[in-house]
Amino acid sequence: MASSKPIGKFWEWGKNIFCVGRNYAAHAKEMKNALPTEPLFFLKPSSAYVREGSPILQPYYCEKLHHEVELGVVIGKRAQAVPQEAAMGHVAGYALCLDMTARDVQEKCKKEGLPWTLAKGFSTSCPVSDFVPKEKVPDPHQLKIWLKVNGELRQEANTSGMIFTIPYIISYISGIVALEEGDVILTGSPEGVSALREKDEIEAGIEGLLRMHFRVARQKSRP
Repeated sequence: MASSKPIGKFWEWGKNIFCVGRNYAAHAKEMKNALPTEPLFFLKPSSAYVREGSPILQPYYCEKLHHEVELGVVIGKRAQAVPQEAAMGHVAGYALCLDMTARDVQEKCKKEGLPWTLAKGFSTSCPVSDFVPKEKVPDPHQLKIWLKVNGELRQEANTSGMIFTIPYIISYISGIVALEEGDVILTGSPEGVSALREKDEIEAGIEGLLRMHFRVARQKSRP
């Protein structure tokens, strides 16, 4: 893939973060949501990225912060209205991501019919791992992802459990919004999401490929 930018540092210049919700049946069940018939997606700003060495900040307005571990798909070239059979040709590689969620705020937004920006788009709401080139991942639908909090396993699943496959997701989103080089798609979280507290230690990984570590800190008050 020809690129003028270092794809290994996509989080420094990527434009968009697309997140797919309810893409694992067990997670939809634990959240008491119906299974989707089409991908449900929302956006996070690029300022949501946070890398190892910096903390995940629980927003001052959030009392119930949840983790959601997800496989991230990194787009390598522009995709607009791409058919499923051509979709994987637009993938540069993968990353492990966390969709951090202010769950109490999200529940309020749902009840009031408001957007999820406060619940999903705050700074540090997208912790991200190193980039993995697609050549190192023979089948992204056969990966084991996991997450531990303070050494306790909270989430563990195989990406074969996705309701919508990666080609379907890319085709679906690109038919609505053009995907650009460096954009990332979070493909949904498996079951096991749970609440976090200040100073909790999060470790997550893709078996055989990578792992990452973050600590939770609290934003004490409104700036």
